Amino acid sequence: MLSPEEYRVLREAGTEPPFSGEYVDLDEEGTYRCRACGNLLFASDAKYHSGCGWPSFFDVVSPDAVVLRKDTSHGMVRTEVLCARCGSHLGHVFTDGPKPTGLRYCMNSLALAFEPTKPDHGKRRE
Repeated sequence: MLSPEEYRVLREAGTEPPFSGEYVDLDEEGTYRCRACGNLLFASDAKYHSGCGWPSFFDVVSPDAVVLRKDTSHGMVRTEVLCARCGSHLGHVFTDGPKPTGLRYCMNSLALAFEPTKPDHGKRRE
């Protein structure tokens, strides 16, 4: 079940205000999934602080995780990023990112669900 704000972003291609999302400044290790369906999208080692106001990543976990589509809304030409599993709007990708990809996947926190890396409890201490 999506909140009204999540629905506006994921289903109606809305955008949350810059610097308002819960993951903008998050630096914890883990993975980011689609909030609507749980599809694995990004890893924390590809996240960086772009200064744009939204969580930014320079790569996806797999080329099959997302679908890219031309977006001409708001008088601009951009590339929209959609979840490959459920078609939810995640954000946009730009070509002004860091190496090695040169990409900036600019995502809405409301479109993501963060899963922290869990410590390995299966190992015995020596």
